[in-house]
Amino acid sequence: MRILLWHVHGSWTTSFVQGPHEYVVPVTADRGPDGLGRARTWDWPASVREVAAEDLRDLDVDLVVLQRPHELDLAERWLGRRPGRDLPAVYVEHNTPAGDVPDTRHPLADQDQILLAHVTGFNQLFWDCGSARTVVVDHGIVDPGHRYTGEIARAAVAINDPVRRGRSVGTDLVPLLARTSGVDVFGMRVDLLPAATGLPPHQLSVYEDLPQDRMHDELARRRVYVHTARWTSLGLSLLEAMHLGMPVVALATTEAVLAVPPHTGVVATRPDQVAAAAAAFVADPALAASTGAAARRHALDHYGLKRFLDDWDVLLEGEVGR
Repeated sequence: MRILLWHVHGSWTTSFVQGPHEYVVPVTADRGPDGLGRARTWDWPASVREVAAEDLRDLDVDLVVLQRPHELDLAERWLGRRPGRDLPAVYVEHNTPAGDVPDTRHPLADQDQILLAHVTGFNQLFWDCGSARTVVVDHGIVDPGHRYTGEIARAAVAINDPVRRGRSVGTDLVPLLARTSGVDVFGMRVDLLPAATGLPPHQLSVYEDLPQDRMHDELARRRVYVHTARWTSLGLSLLEAMHLGMPVVALATTEAVLAVPPHTGVVATRPDQVAAAAAAFVADPALAASTGAAARRHALDHYGLKRFLDDWDVLLEGEVGR
């Protein structure tokens, strides 16, 4: 198939475009949010190609993958065809509701033309989609390999935009981790954290927007990965850390309670328990290595790329068939 999708969530898209299709990503002159084009910090295959927004009208597309509500109108304007009416479409819901949870209505609720594909069962549970058709396609990860060394006795955290997003991504927990085990934070706009927290370098170090492969190398050198998000669907960085062979500590919220069974790490709701668990792994390299190996086995079994792509192929073929 030739599939049109926007470059919105780089990590998820990196897995999605490993399939056997041709993937078209719009590009605009300013490479803004609606026209980012190909990824620059992820490794995408040659089957992903940029097409200028003004050239999309002349392109034959088999299916559109939507990820934001306004893409419905954007696709109709750029393609000259309405997704769900003039050509097949699937809407991928990456995010948890941000409104009056658990009563938040999904923007595509009660329509019957476009399938809503949730990336976790937690999302499907909490969004009110009315009579719209819904399905869950669990995440799958491109295996980065077992890179874990744990040679740096510190905790690692990956957060994008931590200062702006604050409590939802657990930024307020970073000082606690910094004081108990030392923490290295990876992601976009993490360079604002030191000034915002006032933490000294020996407690907090930041690594700004590294390419994915280099970030994986650096994460795997840290003793433990801590997933601080309070309210998210399921952070792909958590699954990536498990694939790397890292032991993980996560808040017992959202889909993380299923992704991290007891033998692979620790989940807890109390911040002091989260910090204590991270410190225990930092203090015990043998425990960290054995727990991380179990985390990798679990991640490969439940969040492997082949299952993810097979699930998506079945779904896409079904929607085109309709």
